[in-house]
Amino acid sequence: MYGALFGDLVGSIYEHNNVKSKSFQMLSDESRFTDDSVMTIAVAESIMNYFEYDNGTDTFSDRNDEENLASRFQVGMRKWGLRYPEAGYGSRFLVWLRTGGEPYNSWGNGSAMRVSPVAWLFNDLVSVRKAARISAFVTHNHPEGIKGAEAIASAVYMARTGIYKPEIKKYIEKEFGYDLDRTCDEIRPEYTFDVSCQGSVPEAIIAFLEGRDIIDVVRNAVSLGGDSDTVAAMAASIAEAYYGMDYRIKCVVRRNLNDDQKAVLKRFEEIAPARLDPDGNDPVRTSRWRVLMLPDYEQEVAEHFVKIRNRKKTAEAFGISEQDVSAIIQKAERYTDRLYRE
Repeated sequence: MYGALFGDLVGSIYEHNNVKSKSFQMLSDESRFTDDSVMTIAVAESIMNYFEYDNGTDTFSDRNDEENLASRFQVGMRKWGLRYPEAGYGSRFLVWLRTGGEPYNSWGNGSAMRVSPVAWLFNDLVSVRKAARISAFVTHNHPEGIKGAEAIASAVYMARTGIYKPEIKKYIEKEFGYDLDRTCDEIRPEYTFDVSCQGSVPEAIIAFLEGRDIIDVVRNAVSLGGDSDTVAAMAASIAEAYYGMDYRIKCVVRRNLNDDQKAVLKRFEEIAPARLDPDGNDPVRTSRWRVLMLPDYEQEVAEHFVKIRNRKKTAEAFGISEQDVSAIIQKAERYTDRLYRE
C-alpha cells in the first residue's frame, strides 16, 4: 500500500508535465496525493471493515460474501471520494460519487490504481483475483477495467509471496494477454497520455520488471510519460511487495497524508501480513551477496536456487540453461559464506 501512495506522490507533479528521462526531481513542494491515493485508502478501509463488521474472511464461501464486500467498496469509495472531492477524479467517476449510480462500464485505470490493498489482505491468489474483480466492478465493470485490476493485484500478491520476476511476467502474459516483451526505452518515445487499463497497466508492469529497486521502478514509470502518477502508483505497488519498503520512504509518505488517512494506514499495517522484520530487513531477498551488489538478475537466480535447491527448475523459471545457473551460483559463492549446493 505504501508503494501505491509513494508512486502517486512522485508522479503527481509530472502527470501534466511529462518527463521523458529517468533523471528528474522526485519530490517538490508541489508533490501531493491524488485520487490514486484516496481510492487506495478507500479500498483498504473497505476490506478491513468487511472483515470486522460483516464477519468476513479472506476467502469467499457464498454469494453473500461477494455482495457484502461490494457494498463495502461502494460505501468506502463514496465516503473518501466525497471527503476529498478535489483529488483529481475522472468526470464519470465524479458523477458516480455524487449520484450513487450504477457501474458505468469504464475501462479506465482507476480500477487498477487502487487495487493493491486487496493483494495484502487476502491470502490466496484465487481470493485476491475475486476481490480485485469485485473492487473494480462497482465502477469499472468493462472487461478491460476488471482485467487491469486483476493483473495488478495478481502481480502484487505474487511479488509479496516470493515469486520471481520471470514467473510473474509469464503468469501475467498467460492470464491477461498483455505484451510484456517491450522495454521502457522502446515504450518511452511514443508513449502518450492514456488512462485506459489496456494502455497503462502493461506499461506499469514493465516498469516494475525492469527496475532494480522501488526508486528505480518509480523512475522507470514516471519517465514513460502519460498518466504518470497512476502508472507510478501501479508499478510501485508491485515493487513494494517485491523489494520491501524502506522506512525513509514510509516517513515521506506519512508526512504527506492527513490524519484520517494516516489512521487507515496504521490500521492496515497492523492487519496486513508483515513484509519487513523488526530490523527493517527484507527476509525474502536480503542476504550477504545482495548487500555486496551482485547484479540484480543474478541475485534473483541465486536466491531462487537457494529456495528450491534444483538447478533444472531454476533454469526453467528464468529461461536459461542449467550451465548458466551453475555459473551464477559459482559467482554468488564468492560473495557469501553460504554454500549454494543441492
